[in-house]
This record gives sequence, structure tokens and C-alpha cells, in this order.
Amino acid sequence: MLKDRRSAALKVAESLFAAEEAIDIALARAAELNGNMVKARNEAKVSALVGQDAFELSAAAFAALARARGDIVETHKRLSETKIQIGLRTIAWGDEAPKPPLPTGEQGGHLKVVA
Repeated sequence: MLKDRRSAALKVAESLFAAEEAIDIALARAAELNGNMVKARNEAKVSALVGQDAFELSAAAFAALARARGDIVETHKRLSETKIQIGLRTIAWGDEAPKPPLPTGEQGGHLKVVA
């Protein structure tokens, strides 16, 4: 039963991390779009009235994404609480960075690397 809960929790965690990443990417792209719209208007030397409605809609989309990010962060917090409620205090999630080398020699402690 614990194995089933752990497996289910890992699936949810993977989905949560993917959703968080997707929202962050969308936020970055929306910010890039808004910035490019302003730059393009300046480079084209046209009135600020040109494209203002499109800019406002794009800015509103960015704001909606910012709210979505807040909601997904709150979801993350709540799932952390849920994890404890179902008896999974800690779920180790590996890091993609390589492990540091093991200490060797007299200065490194009593552990030694063996062949």
C-alpha cells in the first residue's frame, strides 16, 4: 500500500513540476512578446495608438499567467501537506547534477574509494 501511494505521489509530482515549468516558459514568452511589441512600435516610428489594443490583450494574458503561477505555487504547497497526510513525509527527488567526489586520503576521513 505504501508502494502504491509513493508511486501515485511521484506521478503527481512529475505532473506538478511539468505544469510549473510550462507556466514559467509561457510567462517568459509572454514577457518577450510584450517587450518586442513595444520595441517594434518604436523601431517602426509609429504612434503609440497603433496596436495598443493588441498590447493590452497581451499584457492581460501575461497577468493571467502570473495569476496561474500563483495558483500552481499554492497547489504545490497544498500537495506538500497532502503528502504528509498520506504518510509520505519525504519523497526524495533526485538532482541531475553529478555527485561530488568522495573524500580520500587522511584529510578526507576514513572512507576510501576502492576499485
